[in-house]
Amino acid sequence: MMISKRILLVTTLLILVSPVFGVILADIVGYHEPLDLAAEALGLEEVTEDLNWTPFLDYTVPGLPDTVGYIVSGFIGIGVVLALGLSLVRLLGSK
Repeated sequence: MMISKRILLVTTLLILVSPVFGVILADIVGYHEPLDLAAEALGLEEVTEDLNWTPFLDYTVPGLPDTVGYIVSGFIGIGVVLALGLSLVRLLGSK
């Protein structure tokens, strides 16, 4: 199975643009995740830092600016999904 170049190009473009919405504009308008706001209203304490098992907390990469980390996380996520999808297609297609 061949992956369409057009689909990869559009996906890459969307990943490169994603920090505009997920980091830059979110900071400008003061966006906060609704579940974070609900937890704060209920007086729950933040334990994300204690339970975090990934180096990509909040789609960031340690040592890189947030916008670049957002892009790196996007490529990693798309790569994992593509690898799993292609593996599944090959596994089911071989029968």
